[in-house]
Amino acid sequence: MNLSLLDPVTAIKGIGNETAVALEELAVTTVLDLFEYLPFRYEDYRLKDLETTEHDERVTVEGKLHSQPSLTYYGKKKSRLMLKLLTGRYLITVIFFNQPYLKSKMNINDVITVTGKWDRHRQMITGNECHFGSHKVENEFEPVYSVRGSISVKGLRRYITNAFAQYGALLEENLPDSLLTRYKLMPRPNALHSMHFPENAQTVKQARRRFVYEEFLLFQLKMQAMRKIQREQSRGIQQIFDVEKVKLFIESLPFPLTDAQNRVVNEISVDMTSPFRMNRLLQGDVGSGKTVVAAIALFSSVTAGYQGALMVPTEILAEQHAHSLKAMLEPIGISTDLLTSSVKGKRRRELLAALEKGEIDILIGTHALIQEEVNFCNLGLVITDEQHRFGVQQRRILREKGESPDVLFMTATPIPRTLAITVFGEMDVSTIDEMPAGRKVIETYWAKHDMLDRILHFIEKELRQGRQAYVICPLIEESEKLDLQNVLDVHGMLTHYYAERFHVGLMHGRLPADEKESIMKQFSENETQILVSTTVVEVGVNVPNATVMVIYDAERFGLAQLHQLRGRVGRGSDQSYCILLADPKSENGKERMKIMTETNDGFVLSEKDLELRGPGDFFGKKQSGLPDFKVADMVHDYRTLEVARDDAARLIASESFWNEPQYEQLRQSLEETGVLNGEKLD
Repeated sequence: MNLSLLDPVTAIKGIGNETAVALEELAVTTVLDLFEYLPFRYEDYRLKDLETTEHDERVTVEGKLHSQPSLTYYGKKKSRLMLKLLTGRYLITVIFFNQPYLKSKMNINDVITVTGKWDRHRQMITGNECHFGSHKVENEFEPVYSVRGSISVKGLRRYITNAFAQYGALLEENLPDSLLTRYKLMPRPNALHSMHFPENAQTVKQARRRFVYEEFLLFQLKMQAMRKIQREQSRGIQQIFDVEKVKLFIESLPFPLTDAQNRVVNEISVDMTSPFRMNRLLQGDVGSGKTVVAAIALFSSVTAGYQGALMVPTEILAEQHAHSLKAMLEPIGISTDLLTSSVKGKRRRELLAALEKGEIDILIGTHALIQEEVNFCNLGLVITDEQHRFGVQQRRILREKGESPDVLFMTATPIPRTLAITVFGEMDVSTIDEMPAGRKVIETYWAKHDMLDRILHFIEKELRQGRQAYVICPLIEESEKLDLQNVLDVHGMLTHYYAERFHVGLMHGRLPADEKESIMKQFSENETQILVSTTVVEVGVNVPNATVMVIYDAERFGLAQLHQLRGRVGRGSDQSYCILLADPKSENGKERMKIMTETNDGFVLSEKDLELRGPGDFFGKKQSGLPDFKVADMVHDYRTLEVARDDAARLIASESFWNEPQYEQLRQSLEETGVLNGEKLD
């Protein structure tokens, strides 16, 4: 009888149709799926010394019962069994909840083994397992699986044991010998066996190490193959621009470029002069000078005989970009114009006609740029600012306004290196990781709510010197569930406090777009001195006169978002301040406040944010671009991710990968994803 790893799970002894249906809920339908259904953690039943055990760590100890246990009942059928255990030189308390039957089995001086959570401060273990007699367990290191429905961990282990007995000999290696040797990786069949039946902590570590590399390599091969295919299929425009003119333009700027800006300009220039379409992400912290880089790229494209487009998420931001680009480019004969929904009637018709004739070199705008009647004469470069604010469809429509124009995405949300490699793996990533000289660091303070009076006095002092302030709140109106400051309450309080001295504006996401624009305009022109707002001001609002940012309930925000909000001030020559009003209860919340006061580097913060909140929450919601790894962890295993990315890039670029037998299994894995057939990777 021919056995195959793709046989249905019902081929395994002990698995009937009913169990197969339950296993399907765990996405296990074949024998191979069962082998690859790996534990998510391990119970460590090795005896530990409490001296070296961390607070809240799970621990197994052996000791003598020091006194008769006391049993108390409370609530409906709830009980607490408390005992004293002498273990080594520690006399500790052990509590068992809802296990009253243990009392009758215990006598003073009995030797018992207890497993549970260690409370270092109270010298107490909350026990969940108890064995009588000396420490003897079948496996000191036991796998724990994610199960649901009628599938139990014990049952799952039994099915996996039977699978190894029947099919274990069919398991194959999928990595070439060269990689196994280079990284001293455990062979795949051995690694699978060690994950399910670990001998000790060391074998699990080695098996896990192997699967982390395998998962990252397979994912990166898909990304690099997709990148290669996209590059080969996307014959772009080879923009032969006037290098001397570009150099003169850079020299004419009122400030020298930073080393990071120079590096990024060179990377973009190489892309634009290649015959392939540029597909690049430019990330840089707030105030790092991305707009200047965009201006240089747009100018280069115009000298090559093409038009450029810059799409941004809001009208205010579009106006700000149009203003700064006109100031830089129009004196040297480059025509720039602005298209938003506010441009109507005759003015709009004239602008669109001029664009189609090629009389406008650079068009800056909002979503208005992607409307059907907007036609470019010869579009060569498309730049999207704050790219995550636009959908894939919107970015595609703008790109299709020309014949394969070069594409540059910009973002002021510093993305941790690991996420950039993973989410934007098919793009080139440029990073401006240096701030222009002379920029004043924003002073950041963490204050408790009971210091509000001092903060209000401080704001007044700044306002009296002609400056302005933002006050950010997490909610629009009062919520019974969450005790958080809301914009309506805070606006009312500040209006009363500063009555007849300063104007207080109010902004939130529920206001109509034109009203938001009007409120921001009033703040930009200093008609209102304080703007109370929700996080709608997070991106792209430039008011150089604002020097104070107060954030209520700051512990509710992630580090990346707090940093974005902080970046709304510090845009002028005056010293600016960010005050985090927060009374965090959790250690994590306190840690975030502390980190914010210690660094202004968005890249450092983004890495910390990723560590504290995990990749799924980094973008505020589950990001569809994030792969679901079974074993690998992008945060803790980032070094392996970088190694796998480099290996994948090298393999995809080599002739041997596509021809030699040793890479057959890896090529097959690519074929199964559909990447080689031009299908988009999820």
